[in-house]
Amino acid sequence: MAATTHTVTNQVPPLVGYDVFAADRVLSEAVERHVEPGVRPVAREELGELGRSAGSAQAREWGALANAYPPVLRTHDRYGHRIDEVEFHPSWHRLLGRAVEAGLTDAWGRPAGHVRRAAGFLVWTQAEAGHGCPLSMTHAAVPALRTDPALAAEWEPLLTSHVYEEGLRPARLKSGVLFGMGMTEKQGGTDVRSTTTRAEPAGGEGAYLLTGHKWFCSAPMSDGFLVLAQAPGGLSCFLVPRVLPDGTRNVFALQRLKDKLGNRSNASAEVEFDGTWARRVGEEGRGVRTIIEMVAATRLDCVVGSAALMRQAVAQAIHHSAHRAVFGGPLMRNVLADLALESEAATVLAMRLAAAYDTDTEEERAFLRLAVPAAKYWVTKRCPAVVGEALECLGGNGYVEESGMPRLLREAPLNSIWEGSGNVQALDVLRALRREPRALDASLREVGKARGADHRLDAAIKDLLTELADLEGIEARARRLVERFALVLQGSLLVRWAPSEVSDAFCASRLGRDRGTGFGTLPHTLGLASVVARARPVVD
Repeated sequence: MAATTHTVTNQVPPLVGYDVFAADRVLSEAVERHVEPGVRPVAREELGELGRSAGSAQAREWGALANAYPPVLRTHDRYGHRIDEVEFHPSWHRLLGRAVEAGLTDAWGRPAGHVRRAAGFLVWTQAEAGHGCPLSMTHAAVPALRTDPALAAEWEPLLTSHVYEEGLRPARLKSGVLFGMGMTEKQGGTDVRSTTTRAEPAGGEGAYLLTGHKWFCSAPMSDGFLVLAQAPGGLSCFLVPRVLPDGTRNVFALQRLKDKLGNRSNASAEVEFDGTWARRVGEEGRGVRTIIEMVAATRLDCVVGSAALMRQAVAQAIHHSAHRAVFGGPLMRNVLADLALESEAATVLAMRLAAAYDTDTEEERAFLRLAVPAAKYWVTKRCPAVVGEALECLGGNGYVEESGMPRLLREAPLNSIWEGSGNVQALDVLRALRREPRALDASLREVGKARGADHRLDAAIKDLLTELADLEGIEARARRLVERFALVLQGSLLVRWAPSEVSDAFCASRLGRDRGTGFGTLPHTLGLASVVARARPVVD
């Protein structure tokens, strides 16, 4: 075959060898905004270092390999002894190690810890999203364990450590640990109160033996797990270590790994408990209340994770289009600007929620009670649409695995399902409205900070208040209400903090409804070129 037929022209160079953090103006501005001046230099330095790692060819290769060679379940050793281990490709461990080293499980005890961690999570999971699961659960386990000061003193230094040690050993012999979680059972789904796993007191302070199963146990290679089980006093929360203090393996029988939609790098398993030793966390009968702060923290990570997927997809779309003749065309510019708006709104909202965790006042806690489930509902639902449209911008090149876009698209629906699907979030918002008036007051005060700056935002706030005043049939209208609240909140934040061309386009299209139902239907009179230029990743 003639060599001339293999001359390759008109192809876009890969988006690699750049600083993912520095190239994201929206995220960089959010860090400047939410991190106090004395901490900013160290935050910039650590995020810049992580950003350069995330944009490197090495990290991209780790992500590709971790998904090309998925985890393998080893239930028994060669002699027939149960070991219940999950074997991962070395790239998985390298990704996790870099993430832990960067402090992505350490937010609760350092200055501006939640903003720094959320920014790092958004940056690093753009290299590979699957390993974000154990990072998220390890981070989120801290507030649950703090309900028991003795357990917190034992485990928190290991959970927040910047040292990653793979392999199963007693926690006291490790410099850092990872945690997973197991709540879902076959018969219950999201109704955790129908849990059938039993917990029988086993003597000693807070010791129990568990018997039952968990249909979905994430990150089964972890050192410990928070699970729910029925104790004599009702549904309770328990800590299940994989390895007991004396070095023996706890009963933790992995039945199979899930063949699931999404990433291939992470493992999710079905697990059986049969006399499994556990330590109660919190009081008997208060399991949901004990674990609820863990759920809230992981819900925030669903928002941050979706923002990361959107940002990477939009960055790839704009980078690709910038090297093609269609980039300067008004139609492609409209599509890219529309995608960029959705990505910026998601990032600004995610970082505002992280900042509320750092501030940790009564006002901010009330705001989070309503804002987290609303953001989780809306941002995670926008993610698949954004990623799908961004993939289309690459055409056939985006449809092949080597581009990385199919991996983003498979991952996009995950965060909408994890930690409660859309209806669960919408009903949680209604529950907060009914039971916690402070949550609504705090949220309206947050939105009201931008009143008078944009007439479309003002009209949307008025419509939202009208919607809230009419409680008849509110459950059937819950999704509509939550969507409106999330959009008004995003609009308020963008009016306050984004360039005028961004907030103008968002308010016109998302609040003023001056657009069609698909991407690329923004009013042509807006400053779309500036919106796209702001979102374009710059590669030196």
